[in-house]
Amino acid sequence: MSTPEKTSRVSGFHKKSPRERLDFVAGFSGLDAVEVGHLANMGNLDPHLADHLIENVIGTMNVPVGVATNMRVDGEDILVPMATEESSVVAAVCNAARQCYDSGGFVTSMSGTLMIAQVQLVGVSDPVHARIRILERREEIKAVCDACDPVLVKLGGGFRDVEVRIIESAGGPMVVTHLIVDTRDAMGANAVNSMAEKLAPQIEVWCGGRVYLRILSNLADRRLARARAVWTCDAIGGAAVRDGIISAFQFAAADPYRAATHNKGVMNGISAVVLATGNDTRAVEAGAHAYAARRGAYGSLTDWEVTAEGDLAGTIELPMAVGLIGGATKLHPTARACLKILGVASADRLSRIIAAVGLAQNFSALKALATTGIQKGHMSLHAQNIAMMAGAVGDEVAALASVLVGLGTVRVDVAEVELRKLRG
Repeated sequence: MSTPEKTSRVSGFHKKSPRERLDFVAGFSGLDAVEVGHLANMGNLDPHLADHLIENVIGTMNVPVGVATNMRVDGEDILVPMATEESSVVAAVCNAARQCYDSGGFVTSMSGTLMIAQVQLVGVSDPVHARIRILERREEIKAVCDACDPVLVKLGGGFRDVEVRIIESAGGPMVVTHLIVDTRDAMGANAVNSMAEKLAPQIEVWCGGRVYLRILSNLADRRLARARAVWTCDAIGGAAVRDGIISAFQFAAADPYRAATHNKGVMNGISAVVLATGNDTRAVEAGAHAYAARRGAYGSLTDWEVTAEGDLAGTIELPMAVGLIGGATKLHPTARACLKILGVASADRLSRIIAAVGLAQNFSALKALATTGIQKGHMSLHAQNIAMMAGAVGDEVAALASVLVGLGTVRVDVAEVELRKLRG
């Protein structure tokens, strides 16, 4: 008797309950009872909520939430929740913040809470005239946009301005309208997308041609978060360490291969806070990396200099489109708890704290690279993961991790041998 052929074409899969979907997946993929039981346990997230946050839910992925200490931002001591699976990320922020705490911690600012929606118009014979025709309709555009979200307008947000660009493309000139909208404490994607879609038919009437895309830009360069801090030479180990950090930054500023890893370190901290607060990590990451290439070549998101007193000064500036209302920030109980830990009352404040975390993360990475190397601290923490992968449990984890660090070799095969020795 032949075995029925497996197929991923499943009629009505989205209509099934999470458990029914999981049972199907288990049969399709050969999951055993332990694996099914693990996926069925959704931890501290209500299955009904999980099933309505995304589609075709069968389980949840729990990511550890740690807390960065020593953070002083704009004269206020705060605790910063960070959701990440990577060893040393939280510790790096704690260490960086401790080393600049006595010199004032982090000072932050924000350019505003403006988002951009783009409306793409093609097939226009006179794009220059079309651009002017759109700009002439500013008040009509404002009325259309603000009517889309009267609540946002009531809260002090709404349409702020219109810009029109002519972009030369392989398919000919495109007339691209930018709607500049103040989204206040919301990230704002839904609000600005609705405005763009509502305005699109009007633009076709005014200019001819055809509108295609109507969507926000994640290059939120009207919503820049900034942070700065000073680390004294005494606090970081002397002028040689300072100069090593400066040299590491100069490498990233000059070489995109190094800049990619340099900025990945920055985003280790930023994405962890964005995720912990229920915000969109992909949007923030896309905006950051696009901003890093704004000068025509991909470079560093941070800058490092020597002050007149001979100390180390670091700064960061990047788009930060995060919010306190809408989506998982309001629905996910862990996100709500993390926002309460932060004690933020506005998206502006949240954005500035996140920028400070990114700067702290970068400091720690550069200092490690300029001194002991990135692996020493990272692998010391990673050794615990390797110990568990080798089968260590309970007190064995710390003991085996200590052995691996002492050997200077943090590998699973070595851990398995050493674990057998520990067990006698």
